[in-house]
Amino acid sequence: MRRSTTVVDGAIGGILAGAVVAAWFFVLDVATGQPFHTPRVLAAALLGHESSLATARFVTVYTLLHLGVFAVLGIVGAWLMKVTGQVPRVLTGALFGVGALSATHYGGLLLLGVPVLTLLPPVQVLAANVVGGIAMMLYLHWATREPLPFGPAMLKYHPLLADGMITGAIGAAAIAVWFLVLDILSGRPFFTPAALGSALLLGAQTPTEVQLTAGIIGAYTLVHLGAFFAVGVAIEWGARQLERFPSFWLVTFLAVIVLDVLFVGIVGSLALWVLGVVGLWAVIVGNLLAVTAMGYRVWLARPELRQRFAHLPEGTRA
Repeated sequence: MRRSTTVVDGAIGGILAGAVVAAWFFVLDVATGQPFHTPRVLAAALLGHESSLATARFVTVYTLLHLGVFAVLGIVGAWLMKVTGQVPRVLTGALFGVGALSATHYGGLLLLGVPVLTLLPPVQVLAANVVGGIAMMLYLHWATREPLPFGPAMLKYHPLLADGMITGAIGAAAIAVWFLVLDILSGRPFFTPAALGSALLLGAQTPTEVQLTAGIIGAYTLVHLGAFFAVGVAIEWGARQLERFPSFWLVTFLAVIVLDVLFVGIVGSLALWVLGVVGLWAVIVGNLLAVTAMGYRVWLARPELRQRFAHLPEGTRA
């Protein structure tokens, strides 16, 4: 690819990523009834004005700077991919979002002396940057005419990821249905995903701050699925190890317990009040249902694993 082509494609991809990030925060702002709140806050931090004094002019200037920075990042990303011989992929986009885009965001705020963790909820920033990075790689994949598929079709080349996503989706559905039933019985359908979404994405601190909207529920559902996709991949990897080394079962069992404890711990650290409202017992039961559903799917889908356990030596069984 010629240098000029790399620069142009990188700039367009970066601007597209910046537009996606801006759209992400616009949707969240609209969901909270504060359109353009995020660019106003960032414009105030960048241009040295209080957010209450930030006008459309400051928001416009910030938006242009925002897209300009993303264009530069896109050029750098496209150049690095050309030098290293990497091809645009979903995982590459996610890593680019978490690494380059998030590092630039937080690095810029640190240079400005702005509190990096209180200005915007970190989960919002990371999620937006991941989506933006994937959007950029999707454009570069189209622009470079890469023969390998980019989207779900690429999973046929990565069976572990494909199986892990299916397993994770089953676990995510199991726990989602569990809390939907509890919410309906308590007379507040979809309250749990709305509460978790409001806490993780909007920084809600009390039940009265919960935004029971389709936008918040949908955004949290994406985070929920992403987390369970990662857990599903880990479980599928463990199942493959069990097929090769049946005695690996204890390590796998302990890993599942650790993942469950980590989930409760993370939710508790980010939104302790949600555990109080929803109920710790409900979270534990929901996680057990999810783990059981995922384990049952793996057990049914892998006959070799069942055969291995059926012919375990007596000492290994113990």
